[in-house]
Amino acid sequence: MRIEDDSKLDYKDVLIRPKRSTLGSRKDVELFRRFSFRNFDSQNSDSHYRGIPIMASNMDGVGTFEMADKLASLGLFTCLVKNYQAKELSDFFSRDDPHRLENVAYSMGITEQDFEKFDAVYKITGKRLKYVCVDVANGYSERFSDFIKQFRDSFPAIVIIAGNVVTGEMTEELILSGADIVKVGIGPGSVCTTRLQTGVGFPQLSAVIECADSAHGLGGHIIADGGCTCPGDLAKAFAAGADYVMLGGMLAGHDEGGGEVITRYYKTGEVNKLADGWEDVIEERKFVQFYGMSSQAANEKHFGGLKEYRSSEGREILVPYRGQIATTIQDLLGGIRSTCTYAGAKKLKWLSKCTTFVKTGQQFNSVFVN
Repeated sequence: MRIEDDSKLDYKDVLIRPKRSTLGSRKDVELFRRFSFRNFDSQNSDSHYRGIPIMASNMDGVGTFEMADKLASLGLFTCLVKNYQAKELSDFFSRDDPHRLENVAYSMGITEQDFEKFDAVYKITGKRLKYVCVDVANGYSERFSDFIKQFRDSFPAIVIIAGNVVTGEMTEELILSGADIVKVGIGPGSVCTTRLQTGVGFPQLSAVIECADSAHGLGGHIIADGGCTCPGDLAKAFAAGADYVMLGGMLAGHDEGGGEVITRYYKTGEVNKLADGWEDVIEERKFVQFYGMSSQAANEKHFGGLKEYRSSEGREILVPYRGQIATTIQDLLGGIRSTCTYAGAKKLKWLSKCTTFVKTGQQFNSVFVN
């Protein structure tokens, strides 16, 4: 056993220090990024990505076909849920739609059945399927790295997203095994209880800083996955070096995510005066169920219940019903543009170079990110 004495930080522990800027307006900020991929065999395919690097998570109520199409039309990315059937996925990716090719990832686990399912879909869709998110809760197993190597050997012309991890050495391991993009985050999500159930995790801002440094040294990329609760958190993730930011709870509760809209009625504490007395004021509120993909609800929906050797590592909550996703995206992008104007970054890609993080709370020492 050993203890690391240096402080580790979450998004809430820092603010971005404002600086003088030549930007006259938020509209002058360029949010689109362009990436090429280290391990992708581009001999017969385009290895480049261009878009706004915000991703919808592969979670129920978020990573749906409807969400993917809407976000793709706005220049954003979606990792689909794992639980679509092979025929559904084949039909979705078979359409000759450049937005789907460039902005949607197939998601999968690491079992033999997962591999066979992907192989069947790929044979039908071919070059219309470019991105794959290989997703497990614990990215530290030797089995996971071995699967990434096998998958890279079998499908050289696929961009591989792999995760989740939170440390630099494992980020390097996955990239050297064949991953192009590494997903960073264990336990920070709004409906994840891994830290409570296991005591395992890593403060998300520090994880992003460490993993970005490791990935970029090898020509790889990272996704900051989890922990964002407001547009300012996305900006902090990008400022810390994240190439992409993945959202779950912030994109839940919208029409495009599906899910039943649940109506609840609450007393407001106010009363109306009537001719024959008084009545309580009742407010109607609408919600949508949202849950972690390791929760009991997810296991019951997709796997027939929790296995006897497992415990639930996710919670079930009701999130406010939010209508269409476009309004939320406008709010997110507006916040990030505003951050860039405060930091003096004309392009999102420059934000990490322009950022000075200032610790909040008892300590006020600056942490520079270069």
